[in-house]
Amino acid sequence: MTAKLIDGKAVSQKIKIQVQQRVEKLAKQGIIPGLAVVLVGENSASLTYVKNKKKTCEALGMRSDLHQFPDTLTEQELLSKIDELNNDSNIHGILVQLPLPKQIDEFKVISAISPEKDVDGFHPISVGNMMIGKEAFLPCTPHGIMELLAHYNIDPAGKHAVVIGRSNIVGKPIGQLLLQKDATVTYCHSKTKDLAEFTKQADILIAAVGRAKFIDHTFIKPGAVIIDVGMNRDENGKLCGDVDFQDVQETASFVTPVPGGVGPMTIAMLMGNTLQSAEKGSVKTKQQ
Repeated sequence: MTAKLIDGKAVSQKIKIQVQQRVEKLAKQGIIPGLAVVLVGENSASLTYVKNKKKTCEALGMRSDLHQFPDTLTEQELLSKIDELNNDSNIHGILVQLPLPKQIDEFKVISAISPEKDVDGFHPISVGNMMIGKEAFLPCTPHGIMELLAHYNIDPAGKHAVVIGRSNIVGKPIGQLLLQKDATVTYCHSKTKDLAEFTKQADILIAAVGRAKFIDHTFIKPGAVIIDVGMNRDENGKLCGDVDFQDVQETASFVTPVPGGVGPMTIAMLMGNTLQSAEKGSVKTKQQ
């Protein structure tokens, strides 16, 4: 048995085509979905992400504004910028690229973004609504993972899903979304004793560890679905995930590659959230 590839590039392409068609519909009403990206500092990885987001936005007929600041920016200056974007009717989504410099309180900044424009799905109100299964912008990476599972007809209901990682961006929310689809969810993290004991029980394994090729076949139950959220560099400087892709081929039933797995889905979901925000705004305008 060789694992089937979960092709995030191909699935994200389909989603982007659907987004583009809906953007064209809105454009006929004179509405162009607008995404504002705020970048503080010169982090090269963040800069690459931001450029990709801008490129994708423009390719789909959406507006993308980049607001870049030096890492000496004060918290108050950043909060003022967010306030200005909250009140700009041409902007439907606001994304503050993390991490932020240490003089700025990330939680305060995320909480300052209007929940109606919180296309990253990080605002406490968005998180709360997601937790109780109410409508909310879902965090892009977990949402992308759920879309991948749906596309490949992998139903989490009744399955044991093990999540390695407990970040607010991926680990915690993906566990909740799997739970809502009736999976039994176990969270593992750096303090988990005998990690393999848990991962070997997983029908669906989500690896968000941040360690290159950490998960090999010895961690995996035969036939498991492996979703690799990692983005690392291997010993040759090549992009790789948290999973040793070659090593798990004969054990897993499905596996995401890195690059080309979860990454493209994250950007596609961000585009979808921004479009959704613009569509909601257009409905409100009609009703007024």
